[in-house]
Order: sequence, then structure tokens, then C-alpha cells
Amino acid sequence: MTKKIAIYLLLALAVSCSSKPEEKAETTETTSETQPEETPSSEYTSIFNGENLDGWKIYGTEKWYVEDGLLVCESGPDAQYGYLGTEKNYKNFELKLQFLQEADGNSGVFFRSSIEGTKISGWQVEVAPPNHDTGGVYESYGRGWLVQIDDEEEKYLKMGEWNELKIRVEGSQVTTWLNGHQMVDFSDEKIGEANGCIALQIHDGGGIKVKWQNIEVKEI
Repeated sequence: MTKKIAIYLLLALAVSCSSKPEEKAETTETTSETQPEETPSSEYTSIFNGENLDGWKIYGTEKWYVEDGLLVCESGPDAQYGYLGTEKNYKNFELKLQFLQEADGNSGVFFRSSIEGTKISGWQVEVAPPNHDTGGVYESYGRGWLVQIDDEEEKYLKMGEWNELKIRVEGSQVTTWLNGHQMVDFSDEKIGEANGCIALQIHDGGGIKVKWQNIEVKEI
């Protein structure tokens, strides 16, 4: 009887020892699965692929094309207003991009906008030659300028060089930065109620050329 008990104890000990590595492996696997994942909305996503205009729509007859990985807008023969709008609407977001103005350089970045033909309803963050309120906000076919730029703020635009523009729109609050410097920060009830696309503009009048790159958005 004593011999049988001893054998049972030895077998039980062997089973117990052999099961420990499996339990440890299972615990390790569970720990790996419970690691926090990155939230997609916390990251910027590129909305220009550097190859073509997928995800965008052209409005008007002005020129929009990709050259050497850059997005280029250029006046066409009609010298009218033109727009390149996202197919997707963006309500609350941060947008950052870089632009390089050649020639006149009168353009802009619209948000929460709708476009029919070459008529756009919405709000524009101005991109313009020196001393013409780059970073300010204008309401098209509405109230006109909502916020213009003080004269001393004009120095942050680097004409003929790459500039970085950042736009944050959340609820009724709009904030813009040019080359890291805050240009405007204000709240507007009408903007808070709107929704629509992001769009780049080429101004009428002809002789305009602007290059764009690193166009990225983060929804908030």
C-alpha cells in the first residue's frame, strides 16, 4: 500500500512540473494580447499620396496636378477660381500641410465647405502674398473677413520658401498656426453648426502657382 501511494505521489509531481511551462506560456500570451493599441484618431493620416489626386475632386478649369511628388495648382487659360476638394467631409480635425508660393501665390485652405461648380460656401484660411493676411479666416459668400492678421504678424510668412500651416477646427473653435506661430484663435457659432470638405483654392486673375506637400489630417 505504501509503495502504491509513493508511485501516485511521483506521478502527481511529474504532471504538476510538466504543466508549469504551459501555464507560463499562456500567461505571457495573455499579457501580449492586453497591451494597449494605438488609437487611429490620435495619429495624423496623409490625404495626399504624392502620386495622383485619389481622394480629391477638381472643381473648375484651373490646373491641379502632381509633379515630383508635389501637388501643384496653377492658373489655367480661363484664369478663374478653382478648387480641389476632399471627397470626404471633416467636421473636427487638425490639418497640417506645407506650401510654397510662386508667382502671385494667392490661394487658401477651406474647411467645412461645400462646392457647386466654382462657387464655394464655407471658410477659408488665407494663403496669400506678403501683407495679405495669410493665416486669417474669411467666409466666402457670407460675412467676409472674420479675423484678419495684425501687421506685425505678417513677418511669419516666408514668400518663395516652404511654409507650414496648421489648422485646428473643433466645435465652434478655430485656431491657425503659420510656421509654428499662432495666427488666429476664435469661436464662431455658424462655423460650429457646419460640416463639409477640406479644399484648396486657386484665386482668379491668372498668374498664380502654388505647390503643396505633406498634407495630413487628424480627426478629433
